Amino acid sequence: MPSADIADAAETADAERSSTGPAPGTPRSTARREDIPGWFFRLDQETFGHLLTAQSAAGTTGDILELGSYLGRSAVLLGDHLRPGEHLTVCDLFDSEAGDADNAAEMTMSYRASLTRIGFEANYLAFHPELPTIVQAPTSVLADGRIAAGSCRFVHIDASHLYEHVAGDIEVARRALADDGLVVLDDYRSEHTPGVSAAVWQAVFTGGLRPVLLTPMKFYGTWGDPEPLRRALLARDWRAEGFTVDQDAIAGASVLRLNNAVRPAPRRSGVRRLLLDLLPPVATRSVRRGLGALRTRRRPGA
Repeated sequence: MPSADIADAAETADAERSSTGPAPGTPRSTARREDIPGWFFRLDQETFGHLLTAQSAAGTTGDILELGSYLGRSAVLLGDHLRPGEHLTVCDLFDSEAGDADNAAEMTMSYRASLTRIGFEANYLAFHPELPTIVQAPTSVLADGRIAAGSCRFVHIDASHLYEHVAGDIEVARRALADDGLVVLDDYRSEHTPGVSAAVWQAVFTGGLRPVLLTPMKFYGTWGDPEPLRRALLARDWRAEGFTVDQDAIAGASVLRLNNAVRPAPRRSGVRRLLLDLLPPVATRSVRRGLGALRTRRRPGA
């Protein structure tokens, strides 16, 4: 089935729901995905699962590649979506030494104390019978062509935040992806990762990368046709699940934005608002304590 049919298939396919996994060494019977340390949150978990499921439902096949895996929080979910004949490759330094001083400093500041290959393997094996292909090295080694050109349908980049490294990772993804494959980049807008932002938007404005979706943490894009992927996303009622959906434009091209809905603060009664606004701070604290005690007495069984 051509990739343009992804959107149609998404309307009938059940989205696979996956969160994330256990602490190193936890037995399979008691392991919980949400216990794996990391920064892969529910909104992007749901988005990964939805898009990977839509690809599979449309008959789109290909391997999956992850550059930067930390302790396996996202890799476990990626492994959930492998189909017969597909392979997952992860590339990370883990507990190896970095290849340059800047990368070594970044590792020491953020990851060195906790990042180990044995921790990743234990987490992954808590949910899958076999490990993925693991390349324990800087992601730059993948530029040697060991990932066959056009072999992947999905690439997740979450390795170094340094501009030179991210720009190189984007080139690895571009070569590895099939025509309509999807690349996802983490930390494209955080204030502490300007190098990622620079590399991502350079790829958009000079390298032909076309935005599909923006979330607070991740940029989703393709070098193919973005419209089938956008339609696949819009086939799901995200608002009913507690998310917001918006459409924006970048240089004349449409892009979706997903975010967590903000719940409005509970409204105070008019009398309570007036009391808290007019009374001095000491009296206000007394009123708050009295109201809290009253609520406690009113609870069933209190």
